[in-house]
Amino acid sequence: MRLNHHHNSAPDAMKRILLQWIASLICLALFSSSCTPRLKIFDRSRYQMGTIVELTVVSSSEKKAEEAMTAGFAEIKRLEQLMSVYQETSEFSKINQMAGIQEVSVSPEVYDIIQKGLETGRLTEGGFNLAIGPAVKLWGVTESQHVPTPEELNQIRPLVNLDKIILNPQIHSVFLKDKGMKIDSGGIGKGYAADRVEKVLKRHGIEAGMVAMAGDVKVFGIKPNGLPWRVGIKHPRQPGKVLATIDLSNQAISTSGDYERFFIKDGIRYHHLLDPKTLQPARGCQSVSIIAGDGTMSDALSTGIFIMGPEKGMALIEKLPHIGGVIVDQNGKILISSNLKNKILIP
Repeated sequence: MRLNHHHNSAPDAMKRILLQWIASLICLALFSSSCTPRLKIFDRSRYQMGTIVELTVVSSSEKKAEEAMTAGFAEIKRLEQLMSVYQETSEFSKINQMAGIQEVSVSPEVYDIIQKGLETGRLTEGGFNLAIGPAVKLWGVTESQHVPTPEELNQIRPLVNLDKIILNPQIHSVFLKDKGMKIDSGGIGKGYAADRVEKVLKRHGIEAGMVAMAGDVKVFGIKPNGLPWRVGIKHPRQPGKVLATIDLSNQAISTSGDYERFFIKDGIRYHHLLDPKTLQPARGCQSVSIIAGDGTMSDALSTGIFIMGPEKGMALIEKLPHIGGVIVDQNGKILISSNLKNKILIP
């Protein structure tokens, strides 16, 4: 018996060596094509568009990752120079300066943002309103912290009107009908920028990554460990705490909250999310998070739905295809859209 066993072990050993050799060849074929050197995560942060922007990319080459992120930050800077109402030379500022005077021909990007902004305005029954600029300036939530009088608000009310933003597709121009009108890229600009940066990163050979611009996050591809990107939703009343987390891939999430920019006067919280109908801070929600296929949509919708309030807002989310949402109402109650019920993790 023992002899017999000994006799068989030579072919076994040969077989084992052959199998190992085949396995190593397979490994070599697999790894030389895609897996060496190993994929790693690289990230960089910069202060842009009035917030901390964090770019995260997956790459096997640090040089490639650095080049892609540098190009991503350059794209944000370029867009900021087109959209910022704080830069007098931007296209948004030129449109505002020419309000009531003449139409302004703009870049395809600015035309695109304004067109999408008007569409979201209609979807949210005027909750999202690009023409909110005069009210934003009057309140100066982050600057003067002024509570306007009813007279002051009545004076600017006719200017906050979506129907007075006129687009001309032939010459890609924008005209604000009344003098004193002001459009503001606040509720849509960061989401749009996140979409554009994703395209730039992909052009630089990056297949997975994350663009995070404060409350606006866009993710694409999967992490090196094969898992999706986990994104946290901030707790609107407990700074530093996470309300919920969700795993995303090739999606955007935007959160609008009354805790982002506000001041407190006589015990009342006055925040920057103004209702175009009342020209006062909207009072129905503490925060609204929207998940969509693109950042432009998630950004503008989160603003518009915050203004609409929890009931109307959630009804709209349920009606729109491929849109999910989490709303925290003014009492802190959490509402979750049906398509996210089993995807949201609440600690």
